[in-house]
Amino acid sequence: MLWRGVLAGLLCWLGALSPVLANSLENVRIWPAPDETRVVMDLADEPSYTYFTLTKPNRLVVDLKDTTLGMTLPKAVSDSKILTKIRKSNPPDNKTYRLVFELKDQSVPRLFPLAPGGEYGHRLVIDIPHGKKTVAVKPAKPAATAETQTALPFGTDDIIIAIDPGHGGNDPGAVGPRRKYEKHVTLAISRQVAAKINAVPGMKAVLTRNGDYFVDLNKRSDIARRKGAHLLVSIHADGFHKPQPRGASVWVLSRRRANSEIGRWIEKHEEQSNLLGGGALLNDNEDEYLSRAVLDLQFSNSQKEGYDVAVRVLKEMGKVTKLHKSSPEHASLAVLKSPDIPSLLVEAGFITNPQEEKLLLSSSHQNKIANAVYKGVLTYFEDFPPDGTLMAARKNGVKHKVTSGQSLSVIASKYGSSVSAIKAANGLKSNNLKVGQVLTVPDVNVGALTSASKPSSSGASAKPASPSGKTVTHTVKRGEFLGKIAQEYDVSVASIRSANKLRSDELAIGQRLKIVGVQPKDKQHKVQRGEYLGKIASNYGVTVDSIRRANKLRSDELAIGQTLIIPGS
Repeated sequence: MLWRGVLAGLLCWLGALSPVLANSLENVRIWPAPDETRVVMDLADEPSYTYFTLTKPNRLVVDLKDTTLGMTLPKAVSDSKILTKIRKSNPPDNKTYRLVFELKDQSVPRLFPLAPGGEYGHRLVIDIPHGKKTVAVKPAKPAATAETQTALPFGTDDIIIAIDPGHGGNDPGAVGPRRKYEKHVTLAISRQVAAKINAVPGMKAVLTRNGDYFVDLNKRSDIARRKGAHLLVSIHADGFHKPQPRGASVWVLSRRRANSEIGRWIEKHEEQSNLLGGGALLNDNEDEYLSRAVLDLQFSNSQKEGYDVAVRVLKEMGKVTKLHKSSPEHASLAVLKSPDIPSLLVEAGFITNPQEEKLLLSSSHQNKIANAVYKGVLTYFEDFPPDGTLMAARKNGVKHKVTSGQSLSVIASKYGSSVSAIKAANGLKSNNLKVGQVLTVPDVNVGALTSASKPSSSGASAKPASPSGKTVTHTVKRGEFLGKIAQEYDVSVASIRSANKLRSDELAIGQRLKIVGVQPKDKQHKVQRGEYLGKIASNYGVTVDSIRRANKLRSDELAIGQTLIIPGS
């Protein structure tokens, strides 16, 4: 039996020389974002690590204790603004695995571990900022001219809507039965909502993310605030631990607990998403925005506005999909907790329901949901446009101070209004005006306001839109809506509604719409052999002088192939 004892002793000695490493690096996932690049390392067990940075060249070195490699390195990175490669290096001892992150610039990384959650196990997250941020200096506004001073201060600002696609990057959100991720559905719908809003004169959409990367929940409201947003709409696809629930819903902020089991489920999963960013939890009393207003948020003006928009959005969504609840629900969600920006969260449906997962992956259904959100937002701001915006000017009119030589017809033309409308709004019995007299100008054309407020490239004032113009007939095509059609013809949505006596914004493919007040657009003409100014002017029904002015011609000599601007007649 002596040989057995010798063998046992030999095995123990060999084990001491070759320690068993407890952990394994199984995968590395990279998520470039506009401001930082996130690297997520998937490990078999809880990571034990240290790190340091080097310069000339710039590198981040991470040492994983008691860890082996279960994947292939090096890993090249092509779409990050800071990270170019991840490779292994010589470790300080045989119990450590060393990773080197090659960087384009100096950076101060942030590392933190994550415990198992959802479909992921232990992780080590590395956020690498893209260098120092530079502050853009806005150019000084041009001095007011006599032309711009004729109108008293009125707004020409856009109404800005922040669209927040839920989740993203290493946070997939809810996962459907077919293993489809919520993060892809939310981005697709959000992009369509933004496109529809951007097609409306006087409105502008901004996205909190426009790619597959994670944005910390506490930063989403910050992005909206920096962009000057009047409203924040967060787009999500619901999830639940059972497959039965289905239907869309809209959520607004409550300082109390969620009022349903599903609400508690959403709150729990949003908290998990927040942890992915290493941010503060929802009950962090040191948050700079929550600490000053959270106790009174339920009664604040922004919460009331958010609720009013939510009611309209929910009504529109009920026309295109099944609703989970017929009125807005309340939950304490971080993305809604901005006291100065009205906010709502739209759940487009349950991706955990097999039937709704199929719908949510359909581009046609995504378009229906996006259109419902867009219409709900649009109708609210048409009724309650913020002061200082183009839509407010169109709804409430502007103030104009009469200067020498101005008549009612000149003023009406400047703002795209009419003489009769101005006389009615001001109680005028005649067309006589006094210098310095202040008039209210109603029925303002948005295009006229825009051209009046923006100087042309030559420095001269842009020519205001005329209230006159031709009437054309437009046949509605697939994918078109009122805002898009109005932008195409440079008229207002209200004018199309009025001309066609529309009771709703629903349009049918093939429907014929009367478009009133369409202004002629400039054309381009390439000079052919034997052509001269008189012949070209005659062909287009314009004058020779108008072509000379549009092209700043010093003579009537033309060159074959020369491109001329033909002004609208």
